[in-house]
Amino acid sequence: MVAELVETWVAGWAVSRRTPPPVEMPWGFYIAVADSPGEVGRHVLPEADELRVRSSSASVAVPRTWMKMPVEPEVIEPWLSPGWVVAYEEAGHLMVTDLMATHRVEPEGYTVTVETVGAVVFARVLDAAGEQAAQGQMAVLGDAAVVDRVRTEDAHRRRGLGQLVMRTLAGHALNEGAGLGVLGATDAGRALYETIRPYALHRSEGFHEVGFDRQPEPA
Repeated sequence: MVAELVETWVAGWAVSRRTPPPVEMPWGFYIAVADSPGEVGRHVLPEADELRVRSSSASVAVPRTWMKMPVEPEVIEPWLSPGWVVAYEEAGHLMVTDLMATHRVEPEGYTVTVETVGAVVFARVLDAAGEQAAQGQMAVLGDAAVVDRVRTEDAHRRRGLGQLVMRTLAGHALNEGAGLGVLGATDAGRALYETIRPYALHRSEGFHEVGFDRQPEPA
């Protein structure tokens, strides 16, 4: 079950971020990431046993490659090749829920816009001046919707705008025939999503990252 959810997430993440399609590897999937100063590629392991983690980590020679998997970092740390760093501060969660329709209420002074570009749905909350106050995006893959990049600008926090974005995306996903919501979240994101009815927690798994930062040896 967890492996299937990770596969759904990685497919949706690639669509949302407009990367090349995930490439299937013996240990999971590889995604090439362009135009990102902090990342050149990502390994995603739906199943993170010792053999897969060792194989994946040993195959990397390029700094700024990340590896993401549904297992606690202290478990996999002994399996990593030299050069890998566990991102303990980047605790992650893979969250899954059955989507439900709710009434969307826009706070006074804010409006919501929804735009579909290719296979990606963008929800944006604008303030009275037309400036972006919050945003989120989503890729719908059959009966699943993968939510990504939900953010509220600092000056507009604690006004329910994150909930507004999530409810907007949930309603659109339901209209497209999706019934399952899948998203990767930080600790702060999980705290938000657990309070929102369309995303009331159905299941959550640890979903953590490690990064490869070894620099090439001098010539």
